[in-house]
Amino acid sequence: MENENIEPLRKIIHVDMDAFYASVEQRDNPDLRGKPVAVGGLERGVVAAASYEARKYGIRSAMPSVTARRKCPDLIFVKPRFDAYKAVSKQIREIFEDYTELVEPLSLDEAYLDVTHNHKAIASATLIAQEIRARIKLATGLTASAGVSYNKFLAKMASDYRKPDGLYVITPRMGPEFVETLMVGRFHGIGPATEEKMNRLGILTGADLKAQDLAFLQKHFGVSGDYYYNIARGIDHRRVQPDRVRKSVGAENTFFQDIFSLEAARAALSPIVDKVWRYCDQHGTRGRTVTLKVKYTDFQQITRSHTAAATVLNKDELARLSGGLLESVFPIAKGIRLLGVTLSSLGGTEAQAEPQQLSLAI
Repeated sequence: MENENIEPLRKIIHVDMDAFYASVEQRDNPDLRGKPVAVGGLERGVVAAASYEARKYGIRSAMPSVTARRKCPDLIFVKPRFDAYKAVSKQIREIFEDYTELVEPLSLDEAYLDVTHNHKAIASATLIAQEIRARIKLATGLTASAGVSYNKFLAKMASDYRKPDGLYVITPRMGPEFVETLMVGRFHGIGPATEEKMNRLGILTGADLKAQDLAFLQKHFGVSGDYYYNIARGIDHRRVQPDRVRKSVGAENTFFQDIFSLEAARAALSPIVDKVWRYCDQHGTRGRTVTLKVKYTDFQQITRSHTAAATVLNKDELARLSGGLLESVFPIAKGIRLLGVTLSSLGGTEAQAEPQQLSLAI
């Protein structure tokens, strides 16, 4: 009876983009690369994000802009472009969902993934994390850090451990000892006020926290005491909670070499259409709106859409509509680095299910 609440270990990945907003700005504006950049307002504003060059000066998100400028007189302020950040976040989400539908976004730039059972039947969560990071870099030009472990708390801790552009794995054998060595201020879920209170109680490290019994922690921290008691032992039973309703199904591919001709683009589009329709067939999904996504070598992105009068019923029809949209963007003045096809305005058995944007393996 005492073991009935024990669950099998899961394989959890936490992916966190590195200095996300600032990195997007540096990617899109070469003049900002290698320089201290803060995304946010200078006049009576706060820093929404800081590049790693800015962080060397002690600049952090939520810091008043005037304070940041005092710390770094050469700091470059850039106004936020949330539409751009959302677009990149969507690309990243699509990569995640090629591996699992159990994706829990925490913000535009980080998410948990449960890959215990994944679409590619890959046994190693570490290998999946490596693939995801490589695909994000290829698709967006940005770097991501990832943590792999058997629960959400440790996966989050692991992703912070080797930032930026890092990957760290905490195995079940490592977990309890890893937690014991950390200062409690580094624990996800323990903010500055709680850290200060713990320090007053003589709790400085994970080992100190583990030394307290449950009654003591409940007395001083209320309902949070149970959480602190568990994480001090490397235990976290929270599940990855996906939260979106399916609106479309699609696939895309980023190419190692840019495409310049319509003939080559058609050839590259064919397997993308195949994958979209294969998923539609497997799940009984049908739709009316076909959208083509084109990203050029300079990361400029355009879309072209067509809504059919009736539901697209077969792969040939999807290929015809996608090909027509592709022809409409030619001739081109610069190379194509990515093509994608999405089918939306869904009907059929999967219309209200979890969203799924598939990506071709690279």
